[in-house]
Amino acid sequence: MSEHANGRYDFRLGVPASFFAWPFIAAAAAGDMLAEQAGQMARLLSPPVPDRERPPKVDWSAPNHVVLELSTMELRDFSSIHQGVPTLVCAPFALHGASIADLAPGHSLVEALARHGCPRVFVTDWRSATPDMRLFTIDTYLADLNVAVDEIGAPVDLVGLCQGGWLSLVYAARFPGKVRKLVLAGAPVDTEAAESSLSIAAHTVPLALVDEVARLGGGRVLGQRWADLWAAALQTGDATAILQLQPEDYGRQEMLQERFRRWSEATVDLPGAFYHQTVQWLFKENRLAGGRFTALGRRIDLAEVRQPMFLLAARDDEIVPPEQLLALRRLAGTQAVESMTEPGHHLSLFFGARTLQGAWARIARWLAQDSST
Repeated sequence: MSEHANGRYDFRLGVPASFFAWPFIAAAAAGDMLAEQAGQMARLLSPPVPDRERPPKVDWSAPNHVVLELSTMELRDFSSIHQGVPTLVCAPFALHGASIADLAPGHSLVEALARHGCPRVFVTDWRSATPDMRLFTIDTYLADLNVAVDEIGAPVDLVGLCQGGWLSLVYAARFPGKVRKLVLAGAPVDTEAAESSLSIAAHTVPLALVDEVARLGGGRVLGQRWADLWAAALQTGDATAILQLQPEDYGRQEMLQERFRRWSEATVDLPGAFYHQTVQWLFKENRLAGGRFTALGRRIDLAEVRQPMFLLAARDDEIVPPEQLLALRRLAGTQAVESMTEPGHHLSLFFGARTLQGAWARIARWLAQDSST
């Protein structure tokens, strides 16, 4: 491996990609988890193989239609009425599709919101990155999110899920007049508040290795390469717990598990530039919590976030520990912060029948308060 004077590694020299896995391999002696991660990175950095046929996306459960097509997303409208404050669900853009918000009846966040007081619901259906999207950055996604909000009509109630949560928080701070209320579920904010397998991996892996993974994907981070990293959370065998199946669900258990399996297999690809910034800014440098995150030309100060907020965490979240999200109670400027920590794991926040019937019903009623203003 050679290094330029500016300290950047030259990946064009044909050095075997597995060479860049050395930090994981060296750290493996620290414990079984890091040893497992070392093996995963070796698979990620193995020589490229022909692209597999992408599994089809899971069909949406609730009726909807596309109201806007942008370079980063299709904006989907699930509304049953056309008046009142709109609720915009900012889906995750990490590994899987936006149908995480609408898997099946009884396991649909969109359905829960509509049933309990939020009949105008929209969802950001993020596009899987194509090669010509490889240079898209966080600002690209914020700019298109802003266009979507303008299309719907500000102010909106913004509901951010997981990685869509920190993006929603940044948006609300950057455009405070366009967000009335803010809901964040399972969203990493202060990534140093508690450790997780994700934050440990982000700190362990050098950015040069992240960039090499993107290079092997033609400038993109390919979802199929990363699927093994979340195997523990996404095994179909765990679907019963994730879906929090109720006795009335047992007759359709096979159907629900099959839809969950199809959702977990239909991965999306991420632009390399976007992924690089996310790893560096959010996880390695914790810029959002530290007041050093810049969005569309302005520094984001969470102390200036004044919108009422509702924070939803999972007690046993293996991806985003509750502390990473609940740190907002001390970081945000608003005093109007409600929070809940629900039993379960990360994905049960969005798929779990009990969580949807309880926590999300409460959130929908909270959003519906003063909806005429």
